[in-house]
Amino acid sequence: MTEPSIGELIAAAHVVSLPLVTRFRGVEHREAVLFEGPAGWTEFSPFLEYDDAEAAAWLAAAIDFGWHHQPDARRDRVPVNATVPAVAAADVAAILERFDGCRTAKVKVAERGQTLADDIARVRAVRALMGPEGRVRLDANGGWNVDEAEHAVHALAEFDLEYLEQPCATVDELAELRERIADWDIPVAADESVRKASDPLAVARAGAADLLVVKAQPLGGVARALAIVSEAGLPAVVSSALDTSIGLAMGVTLAAALPDLSYDCGLGTASLLAADITARPLRPVAGTLPVGRIEPDAALLRRHAATAERRAWWLERVERCAALL
Repeated sequence: MTEPSIGELIAAAHVVSLPLVTRFRGVEHREAVLFEGPAGWTEFSPFLEYDDAEAAAWLAAAIDFGWHHQPDARRDRVPVNATVPAVAAADVAAILERFDGCRTAKVKVAERGQTLADDIARVRAVRALMGPEGRVRLDANGGWNVDEAEHAVHALAEFDLEYLEQPCATVDELAELRERIADWDIPVAADESVRKASDPLAVARAGAADLLVVKAQPLGGVARALAIVSEAGLPAVVSSALDTSIGLAMGVTLAAALPDLSYDCGLGTASLLAADITARPLRPVAGTLPVGRIEPDAALLRRHAATAERRAWWLERVERCAALL
């Protein structure tokens, strides 16, 4: 299939704004641009603070998913984790209830303005609700330096952690922390050091991570993400960027195509949306998501259409990013 022109992208664009259940990444609404391509519906939703050079990879992924054939699926359902934002411990139960049957929970930690005590209380609440057989992983989004991360590991290790995602910002810091906590048997996962890096394989070459967290949109599409995982030679977890159900379907396509899927994936985040663009959102059922395309509901597209001002902002962003491809 041929690549769409900028004019075709703009003509096919639907800009939506979806309310969140709880504040996440500093916002209360998730905005996205949806396109209907010849291969199906697709999504462009880089976070607001990303510059055009970084956001262009997200547009490349959207075009790839909407205009090109995708790799074959190796499975028809993908196991997913619950995602617990940096909420108060008292609010954890209400969050977990939205993730039907999930045996794994990813807990956000190292939030700006919060303390390690807040993290400990939140993780303790998650562990209590998940029970001893549940899996608990932490995501610091690079929020600690090496000393802070080591201290946090000592304080949180009692909760039997599956792994620690992006505890520090740089590859060198991850490598140093991994050496310091080697005796604790807590794997280190790299997320931002893959998707926000000019060289996504640097973290693997440096021996700075035990596994990779990969996301289809930031890495330029399903095929490119698969190639990165293959070259890195490390286990991978597929995660989302708080996408609509259409964007999540792209992530599920990636997870379904991986040769090995040893970890539950972070693709259940439609459960953090208070509304979606389909009457059947891609939320976990018995802890899994089905593989397949999602089509939006026309009435929901109209109901959640962004304001004229926000639509103009996003379409200008699409034009700028398309010019970089």
